[in-house]
Amino acid sequence: MTRPAFQDRPPLTERVSAYDERHLVTYIRLLDADEDGADWREVVQIIFGLDADQEPERARIVHDSHLARARWMTETGYRHLLEPRLQ
Repeated sequence: MTRPAFQDRPPLTERVSAYDERHLVTYIRLLDADEDGADWREVVQIIFGLDADQEPERARIVHDSHLARARWMTETGYRHLLEPRLQ
């Protein structure tokens, strides 16, 4: 599976960004893993290809910030996906 390029922290915008759209599958995978109680270190390895033993601080930031954005998408962001786009 090809991983989309990612930033350590997703952009925190009030609307869904192009980054969010590219990472919808990533967000869903993070939410599923969280719901299943998966170890964040394993999740960050599988989803982002990061080794939490080699880069523990960065791996935690990437995991936690993207999971937070994924939760935002389920609470607020999804509404923006349903709105008609202005040309």
